[in-house]
Amino acid sequence: MRNLTFPHELVSLLKRTSKLAALTGAGVSQESGLRTFRDAQDGLWKQYKPEDLASPEAFARDPKLIWDWYAWRREAVKGVRPNPGHYALVEIEKRIPEFILITQNVDGLHRMAGNKNVLELHGNIQRVRCSDCDTFAETWDEGNEEVPKCEECGGLLRPDVVWFGETLPRNQLEASVEAARICDVFFSIGTSGVVQPASSLAHAAHNQGAVVVEINAEQTTLTPKTDYFFQGKSGEILPELVKAVWDH
Repeated sequence: MRNLTFPHELVSLLKRTSKLAALTGAGVSQESGLRTFRDAQDGLWKQYKPEDLASPEAFARDPKLIWDWYAWRREAVKGVRPNPGHYALVEIEKRIPEFILITQNVDGLHRMAGNKNVLELHGNIQRVRCSDCDTFAETWDEGNEEVPKCEECGGLLRPDVVWFGETLPRNQLEASVEAARICDVFFSIGTSGVVQPASSLAHAAHNQGAVVVEINAEQTTLTPKTDYFFQGKSGEILPELVKAVWDH
């Protein structure tokens, strides 16, 4: 663990701020050992393009293939645990009166770590809903030879994630935009800043006068607009930041 120091102005701001929004991306989950969507496409899945495994058209064409892919990914997530970056965000939530965590990740690790105010822009791979009536399924038979069906209408069940060509859940997106618009501080953590509309949130916060803090393994298109940029792993930087702000 490297010895990190943080600007006094940032530490002072975080001590007194009451409204903070944080956006997290794949980099946060990767530190827990979870491979990204594309990285996970090895072995049996290597022959497929991402669009072949994550679009309404693909599901209509071969629902069993898509169901099996997401069943495999759900199993992979079961062996993964939150990392220190996740737990640091839980600590920040405890200390900031109005804290909103916006995530592009579908693994559910933020909730597992203990965050309560979470907006899941791209859904959650652990949830399953009907492809026809949108009813959520509490249980389903994973070992079935066929794609499980909805108990309400008989439609095929699908993962509750946003596929290519689908719009983000409106309530989650609207709440995210509002959080970015009214926050005093905005954190962008482990995200490339190229996936819309999530990537526009930091810019919206910046345009409204919020202080923007970026934590990422490398610089992004957002970096020039940030007030503070910390290069490295969020699992190292966030815990140190929490210590610097609240443990001194």
